[in-house]
Amino acid sequence: MSFFKKIFSSEKKETLDKGLEKSKTSFFGKLSKAVAGKSKVDDEVLDNLEEVLVSSDVGVNTTLKVIERIEERVSKDKYLGTEELNQILREEIAGLLSETNTGEETEYTIPALAPQADGTKTPYVLMVVGVNGVGKTTTIGKLAYQFKKKGLNVVLGAADTFRAAAIDQLQVWADRVDVPLVKQAMGSDPASVAFDTLKSAVSQNADVVIIDTAGRLHNKVNLMNELTKVKRVMQKVVADAPHDVLLVLDGSTGQNAFEQAKQFTAATEVTSLAVTKLDGTAKGGVVIGISDQFKIPVKYIGVGEGIEDLQVFNKYEFVDSFFK
Repeated sequence: MSFFKKIFSSEKKETLDKGLEKSKTSFFGKLSKAVAGKSKVDDEVLDNLEEVLVSSDVGVNTTLKVIERIEERVSKDKYLGTEELNQILREEIAGLLSETNTGEETEYTIPALAPQADGTKTPYVLMVVGVNGVGKTTTIGKLAYQFKKKGLNVVLGAADTFRAAAIDQLQVWADRVDVPLVKQAMGSDPASVAFDTLKSAVSQNADVVIIDTAGRLHNKVNLMNELTKVKRVMQKVVADAPHDVLLVLDGSTGQNAFEQAKQFTAATEVTSLAVTKLDGTAKGGVVIGISDQFKIPVKYIGVGEGIEDLQVFNKYEFVDSFFK
């Protein structure tokens, strides 16, 4: 199909292939059982396939869409054999994902922003949300590294003041990547940290600001109020901040990641997603479901421990690696 052209460098593609290895092995193991002894795609094969997709964390709604598309093809072409199922799946899932014009990036980029009213440069402000333990701090560190590698000036803000560990972890990353970190004592007002960070970033002529926020979901109303306040206070410094609210999800939790996406999108306006820890799990199908269901672009995926292993999500490369 025309949209499977190689766009990643071979090294990057290798990392992606390796990161999805467990998901792929598990998926094809289930798939070969589902079609064992069958030569053509009939109702039984479709039922089994539905089970395979759901148990691979693609999600029920997305699975039903995929099955419907395959049914349509089978009814048109009565002689479709099970050996073609992999190719059909790959095409239909890529087709489903290509209905949104997101997931087409290949490089780390930030949009060009108009200068502020007083003529100073407008930094690109990225606010990062997500529950503790999903790889939020690591994602921020790796993003800072990638943006810096692009020659951009990056400033980090430690507005998750609820846990001392969160501030310390971010400091470790700031030192490692060699970017400034704005922080206050544990228990400080997160909005005050965000305000200081933006002030500092503007005075340093920064290109990118990444703000970490607390990830407590057990009380959604408090979380909502806190994030709203952080946004409001940031806008006193940079009128349209934040330019992106990135929700970090742990891919290895499968359906739980869906649940968190639901909760967070209800609590605040999320504009992009990062799905981490895909290398250690067989639940890589969750990216397909989340990308389809939430209509919020998956921007980044974590496919390994290394500093280079946070990749820009490209749906064509992802589907190609998954169904190779």
